Amino acid sequence: MQKYDVAAYIWPAYTGDEPRSRQFWKEGIGEWQSVKNSQRKTPEYFWDRKPLWGYVNEADPYVMESQISCAHDHGVNVFIYDWYWYDRRPFLEQCLDNGYLKAKNNDLVKFYIMWANHDANNVWNIDLSDDYGRTVIWEGSQPRPEFEKVVHLIIEKYFKHPSYYKIDGKPVFMFYDLVNLAKGLGNAEEAAKALDWFRNEVVKAGFPGLHLQAAAWGMNGTNLSGVDSNGGISKQQFDDMKFDSITHYQFAHFANMNRDYLEILEDVKKQYDIIDTNYTNTYFPHVSIGWDNNPRFKRFGGSVTKNNTPENFETALRMAKDYLDNHPEQHKLVTVNSWNEWTETSYLEPDNLYGYGYLEAVKRVFGE
Repeated sequence: MQKYDVAAYIWPAYTGDEPRSRQFWKEGIGEWQSVKNSQRKTPEYFWDRKPLWGYVNEADPYVMESQISCAHDHGVNVFIYDWYWYDRRPFLEQCLDNGYLKAKNNDLVKFYIMWANHDANNVWNIDLSDDYGRTVIWEGSQPRPEFEKVVHLIIEKYFKHPSYYKIDGKPVFMFYDLVNLAKGLGNAEEAAKALDWFRNEVVKAGFPGLHLQAAAWGMNGTNLSGVDSNGGISKQQFDDMKFDSITHYQFAHFANMNRDYLEILEDVKKQYDIIDTNYTNTYFPHVSIGWDNNPRFKRFGGSVTKNNTPENFETALRMAKDYLDNHPEQHKLVTVNSWNEWTETSYLEPDNLYGYGYLEAVKRVFGE
């Protein structure tokens, strides 16, 4: 067993198995379409990343068995699946349900779920990407009846799976957007009541409790809202929701990413300190590999992280490890963006530029 848990987020769009995904990626290979068809946008800028493993279907259990084995070999021992619920049903769940859960070796890498409860818009459809932010296709906020339906599904289908990740026996479950959570349930007070009900349902299912995790936003360390929502959650409202821990999803949610990676890490150090100062909740340090989401757009939009080499990524990993070592009272978990966020250029999977470099960095810092 590893001394540290290294959890990499999984963006479950690299599969064509979900029929509704065709409205975003008509070729039927999921967001690999945007990776494969990347075009030069300016004389100076050309995003030309290619996966060494090919444009594989990550809802195929045989594909996931090889990826699980590779992750395990390099010290990544947890996957955090982005999980969606739109229009009264799941979306893009095949990557988890058909890929990971049917992989014969999923005991090697645990998993837990982040409910990515943001609105869905045209950022995933490159033909309509200029409309990004103006048209909402599906709302991520859910009313109480839908929330309860989701909770019962999550407990029965995922929490009871032997590979579900737990801390002190409690299944870990993360929310991406607390503003949308409160919006769907009526307000922050009703959201707090719904989360209490969630905890009770988990205990009734035979677990010692529920470990609730929140995604943090904003450089001040006190903004628990999301880029896809308006308004915010106050510190008191957040405290009333009684989350057990906080982590981040991306450096881009609190730092200017259009600069040198080592400069960004100075903001990351500040963020670690700010959350330590402002919150009593456990903070699990987060590391992102970088940021460049230009593959999702027809035109160049700027914001490209520079110098995010595997060697500099290793520096960030060691910062996270130092944070954990300086907090010996807490569970040793670090979150990484990500396993496969190709179109945001923040992925561990091997590519034509650095090969297995990012994975080797994880292995050097956290592998046993």
